[in-house]
Amino acid sequence: MATKSYEVPEVFFDVPPTLITFIALGRWMEHIAKGKTSQALVDLLSLQATHAILVKMSSTGVIESEETIELPLVQVDDILKVLPGDRVPVDGKVVSGRSAVDESMLTGESLPVPKDVDDVLLGGTLNQTGMLLVKATHIGADSTLSQIVKLVEDAQTSKAPIQYYADYIASRFVPGIVVLSLLAWIVWVIIGYTDPHVIGDSCVLSSGAPHTTTNTTNSTGKSDDVSARCIIENAFLYAVTVLSIACPCALGLATPTAVMVSTGVGAKRGVLIKGGEPLETTHKVKYVVFDKTGTLTYGKPRVVNFQLAGPAATSKLGLADKVKRALAVIGSAESGSEHPLGVAIVDHAKEELTITSMGQVKNFQAVPGCGMKCTVIDVKRLLSADTAGSGQGDSSNDLMDADVTDSSVYDVLIGNREWMRRNEISTKTVASEDMERFESQGHTVVLAAINGRLTAVLAIADTVRAEAMTAVATLKSLEITPVMLTGDNYRTAKAIAGQVGIDNIFAQVLPSHKLQKVKELQEGLQLGDEEKETDENQVVAFVGDGINDSPALAQADVGIAIGSGTNVALEAADIVLIKNNLMDVVAAIGLSRATVRRIRLNFLWAVVYNFIGIPIAAGVLEPAGVSIRPWMAAAAMAMSSVTVVCSSLLLRFWRPPKGIDPSTLPRSRALTKMPLASDDVESSSGKQNVALLTSYNKLKEVTQSNGFH
Repeated sequence: MATKSYEVPEVFFDVPPTLITFIALGRWMEHIAKGKTSQALVDLLSLQATHAILVKMSSTGVIESEETIELPLVQVDDILKVLPGDRVPVDGKVVSGRSAVDESMLTGESLPVPKDVDDVLLGGTLNQTGMLLVKATHIGADSTLSQIVKLVEDAQTSKAPIQYYADYIASRFVPGIVVLSLLAWIVWVIIGYTDPHVIGDSCVLSSGAPHTTTNTTNSTGKSDDVSARCIIENAFLYAVTVLSIACPCALGLATPTAVMVSTGVGAKRGVLIKGGEPLETTHKVKYVVFDKTGTLTYGKPRVVNFQLAGPAATSKLGLADKVKRALAVIGSAESGSEHPLGVAIVDHAKEELTITSMGQVKNFQAVPGCGMKCTVIDVKRLLSADTAGSGQGDSSNDLMDADVTDSSVYDVLIGNREWMRRNEISTKTVASEDMERFESQGHTVVLAAINGRLTAVLAIADTVRAEAMTAVATLKSLEITPVMLTGDNYRTAKAIAGQVGIDNIFAQVLPSHKLQKVKELQEGLQLGDEEKETDENQVVAFVGDGINDSPALAQADVGIAIGSGTNVALEAADIVLIKNNLMDVVAAIGLSRATVRRIRLNFLWAVVYNFIGIPIAAGVLEPAGVSIRPWMAAAAMAMSSVTVVCSSLLLRFWRPPKGIDPSTLPRSRALTKMPLASDDVESSSGKQNVALLTSYNKLKEVTQSNGFH
């Protein structure tokens, strides 16, 4: 028999499925969005070739056979064939052919790069026009592409300092939300029993007929069980809503998603950032310190003037023979040096003497920032018979006044004035006017002494990078102070600084003191009319390329290495510029600022969302008729996380700042910060005293030695 029931059927499974559905949907959308943050890494991995064409060459250089092999089978020194339109499988050197290669996927350089014999190729780049034969030099994990991928992976998984604050907040956030949820339940239970009209219409009683009040009692005076259940259920819904809407995920995602996107964007544009910490720190940079040789300049100097000095200039030998003898000995001595200036001297000697090898070097010793000394033998074979035997006498090792024989031995010193002074070599015979003229033109002056006598003066010039002036002007527009640091003398440093627009110079700084200069800037030593200390440490970036720059790169808050620099410098740096373009220094700072702004915006959204959403979920606006259910809260929570990730994805559209025309900036008074003359240096405190020299006349009185960087 059927009977009419006044009870409304209980629905148990409406909220849980809806809640789970929206949470799962939100997580799926979040996963998809987070996957896009590492798209740059996926793009880099897609550049890797899967096969290579291995060729075998005959002794005459003719291809005997070809075989297509899997990439992991390629070995160092294998000869590979790269057809037009194919990707270069591994790093290597061109042994035959000529082509243009698209390197934009690794360096961001839009124009194809011409490649000829002995040029270096990077794995993953695209060969465009001609067929090339390439000798493999780096394979597997040692290849440039693999190292870039590893750097990006490490950077994307590292934490920025600001992330630790987010983690700290999130670790307290969850227990706090549980407490708030429990508090909401308690409050609504109290409200339900004290003022049932507040929740009257939100409950449907099961006593048969609809009720509008929950304040019913039985014969014992106790509240109806149905009414109590309604109160508890209503309070429970508010508690669950609070738990559902709270979103610690948004706080946790604010930083890592932005870091993942920005490091990937930087890598695609030729700026490798080694983690979240340098990415965050870079936006606070106040000083950018540039090394001169190889950084502001191309690091490929050439000898532009060679003058004999001392007794060598007055020898009875013909001028051509004297120059050739001196070049043979000096060039041989520098053949043991890796310094750019030494390489320039060797190249000049080979060119002038039309030879391909130099004499033998023994007892080679280099002193960074000063020069080198060694013993040179086996010079005779570098000279013609007339040049080698046109002296007077055979028993002496004097370069100009004796024959050059197979047993001739020459003690050579090459370096700056300070190096000559240390070794008691007189420089009074040098025409100081000529040296000052060379230095005022931005040339580096190098002195050479043979067998205890000053023999030659060399003027060496390096070309300033084309983009250096624009990069410096753009940094100034960003209210960042550019500083030049060099081991060269003041006149040379001033000439180079004038070309690029740098007003602040540290000159005559030994490599061992570069670190100290960076420390001084970090400690708040200002470049102004007076030395003064500030209460807040300054953030300093150092840009360099050489082995002697590695201590300063490590000491700086942000070390930036030029991609063509030494492995030691690249290892010590926080940021690597693959394109060797100084405008990428500006790009790195701009990317850091954009990333930090995005992180802060993400945090702001997460905080505002929780501050607004949690009170509403707790029922604060219930008297005004505004409330949300748990499934709505779950949907809002999911969308909050997705919104943060999508906000970070907007960094993919970031573009580097445009260069500033230097002529639009006012020229400020140049200030130079230099160490005192060596006799006045005090080391008892462990620090080298420095003097601020603001006028050329005062500088001339103090500075008596020429720098050698």
